[in-house]
Amino acid sequence: MTDENRRQVLYWRLLATLFDPSEQPTLETASAAVVDDVGLPVQLLDPGVSIDTLLQRFPELAAEIDGVMKPAEDEPRDTAAEVRRAAIASKLLLNVFATGSGNVTAGQLSAWQQDAGWLERALGHEPGGLRGRSDENGLGETLGELEGDLIKRMALREVLADPALAAKLTPSMSLVEQLLRDKSNLSGVALANAKALIRRYVDQVAEVLRTQVEKATVGAIDRSVPPKRVFRNLDVNRTIWKNLTNWNPEDERLYVERLYYRQTARKTTPSRLIVVVDQSGSMVDSMVNCTILASIFAGLPRVDVHLIAFDTRALDLTPWIHDPFETLLRTNLGGGNDGPVAMAMAQPKIVDPRNTAMVWISDFYEFDRSQPLFEGIQAVHRSGVKFIPVGSVTSSGSQQVNPWFRDRFKNLGTPVVSGRIDKLVFELKNFLT
Repeated sequence: MTDENRRQVLYWRLLATLFDPSEQPTLETASAAVVDDVGLPVQLLDPGVSIDTLLQRFPELAAEIDGVMKPAEDEPRDTAAEVRRAAIASKLLLNVFATGSGNVTAGQLSAWQQDAGWLERALGHEPGGLRGRSDENGLGETLGELEGDLIKRMALREVLADPALAAKLTPSMSLVEQLLRDKSNLSGVALANAKALIRRYVDQVAEVLRTQVEKATVGAIDRSVPPKRVFRNLDVNRTIWKNLTNWNPEDERLYVERLYYRQTARKTTPSRLIVVVDQSGSMVDSMVNCTILASIFAGLPRVDVHLIAFDTRALDLTPWIHDPFETLLRTNLGGGNDGPVAMAMAQPKIVDPRNTAMVWISDFYEFDRSQPLFEGIQAVHRSGVKFIPVGSVTSSGSQQVNPWFRDRFKNLGTPVVSGRIDKLVFELKNFLT
């Protein structure tokens, strides 16, 4: 059998197993012969064996798994190596995409999350970094949907009621979404375990977002503020340069008449930031991320942050803005959209328009309320408020935005910001510093 035929056998087996779970004896036998020929363990063919379990027995495969999805370099073709790559790639894809049907245990969900993490690593992402995100081929969204389906097939309330089972759960956006939707039906130990999982996820995301905000925290130097005359601000190079005329060649000494100091004071403006976020079912990722982001900005000096969440009703979450965990527990994910209701709550918070930014995070599908909402946005924009429309707040990519609103925002001079968090952070820091 040629190497090309070996690869075809492996891929035919992969497709057959994904689309027809019934056993394919001929393909199974041929595939076992192929992996043996190229020196790989037959356990590679068993979808019931997780990647972690496989690597415990065969740790030397870790490097191959990490690089299996990377484009081949411009080197002479190695057909035998291609067969090994095909076998390993098939293992990853089969473990992640062949999720079966029926009930799912906490252990099975945890194993799938670990396998999905290996696939994400093979694609050049951190484990969990691709799941549920928008990407050019839609793989991230597909992984998120698979994880969400597994969570729905799991008896989550029973799992949460058992601390040993709950400990097997790995926090993710799909799990947090399900927990937030079901929190009103939980109590006692189950509710405590749900809160612990949500807080773990919030803390993980907050650490990443805080780093992004800190990197962008740069304001213009305020030249009107005299520099502090302390040693750490001393500008040694400038002091030497300005005093060179006082060099005495006889005793080889530089006599300093004046010390020069660096200016470090930065311009700051008392600013009000109003964040309005759609909490309907399609915007859960944005709700979690923007709640954490708002709490981080609320911790900056001289920034007054307000947070409003809305679906068919509006909810002022400002009192809990410094604790994103508590804020999320007060959200009620789901329902429709009524932007004008949120605008009616947000407008009275505008005291000094020129010193106010309003970030509106939504897909802007308002249907019969589109015109009233846009008229309210126009009024806010014309008053001098910096209005920033955002399609979503995710790690990568933008959610679909209503074209009707997208065109009007462009004409208004306030184009929709991409859903990438770093772009929103950049826009806000430009306003606040």
